[in-house]
Amino acid sequence: MITNPAWRGKRFAVLGLARSGIATVRALVASGTSVTAWDAKEEARAAVSGAEIANPEAIDLTGFDGLVVSPGVPINRHPVAAKARAAGVPIVGDIELFAQARAGLPAHKVVGITGTNGKSTTTALIHHILETAGIPARLGGNIGKPILGEEPLPEGGVYVLELSSYQIDLTFTLDCDVAILLNITPDHLDRYDGFAGYAASKARLFAMQSSNHAAIIGIVDAASAEIAHGLSARGEHLTKVAPGTCMVQSAWPALQGPHNAQNALAAIAACRVLGVKEALIDRGLESFKGLPHRMELVGTRGGVAFVNDSKATNPDSTAPALAAFDHIHWILGGQAKSDDLDACAPHFGHIVRAYTIGEAGPRFAALLADRLPVEQSGTLGAAVISAARNAASGETVLLSPACASFDQFRDFEDRGEAFRKAVEALA
Repeated sequence: MITNPAWRGKRFAVLGLARSGIATVRALVASGTSVTAWDAKEEARAAVSGAEIANPEAIDLTGFDGLVVSPGVPINRHPVAAKARAAGVPIVGDIELFAQARAGLPAHKVVGITGTNGKSTTTALIHHILETAGIPARLGGNIGKPILGEEPLPEGGVYVLELSSYQIDLTFTLDCDVAILLNITPDHLDRYDGFAGYAASKARLFAMQSSNHAAIIGIVDAASAEIAHGLSARGEHLTKVAPGTCMVQSAWPALQGPHNAQNALAAIAACRVLGVKEALIDRGLESFKGLPHRMELVGTRGGVAFVNDSKATNPDSTAPALAAFDHIHWILGGQAKSDDLDACAPHFGHIVRAYTIGEAGPRFAALLADRLPVEQSGTLGAAVISAARNAASGETVLLSPACASFDQFRDFEDRGEAFRKAVEALA
């Protein structure tokens, strides 16, 4: 794990004991820190050792050196935030603790990747290219690997961090050697003062950087382009990414579609900054296998491809998947984040038939009824069976729901696994 001798003798409270919270407690305790930890779930509290168990809302926070909260804690409205501020206690996340620990680690570099869509794929792709080039690398952050739980890299290594806006909100001193913003579309607006507040959160990744460190920004959307314009004084340290026709994309099996062209170009720009040779970048792009639930081919039946894009939880993230294939049998629906499918509309011509599921199923069926053939399947299993029956060889059955999963599934991974099992169960 990553520890920091500077934390010895200090006092921290940790709220939220999922993966990153548990890793944080362990790193702090191993550093000689006095830790008070809490989670609403009894089983999560039971997994803690070396820390006092107490709710930060119920104790006096005076004298604590920091309150470390999970990114899932809504600090814009959670009462513990006001209590910590009143006591003069900084509210931070595990990425900030990593930033504080960097001075004691062997010489290294950090790549930070944010954006509404494409973060995980780009993070994994950069990591894969670095490993292909023989450069020691660690994944961490929002991709599901708590960075404090990872072993420190040897000298010359690169930490590749996927950063959500929530994580950036809790970070104040992370000076990325390479900072990447892929895109900004409306999402998580319940945590911000409108879309402008959400965009400002993303922009803080660059505000924390030294001006001579590399900034890479996708400029397809207006909000990202505006952030890039504000960094124009960086000159050669600023790279703008706006994919057009990407002639070699056909050589990258796991990186199809216009959104993956942008992801790939951002990764290429980052790896060039890190000194990776072009031939090794090409080798990494060609051998990258992709991530589960993100444009993942889970099977082929009778010439019909079944693609799991369960991670697409809003219309903006579904639109690129619709653009990537012709002759689509589209499975969509769940817990809607939007009342419309306007972002997907330019690609309706690619859709043979739509199959709606979940809470948003009736509403989305009504929206699509005048535009293309649609049926209300209700459940994912029923949609897979019907789509498989209707699809012809050369067509694609695509689960790209444009919705959150929580109406019928634990999370998007659970939904994706249910799709995989439904495909495997087809005769």
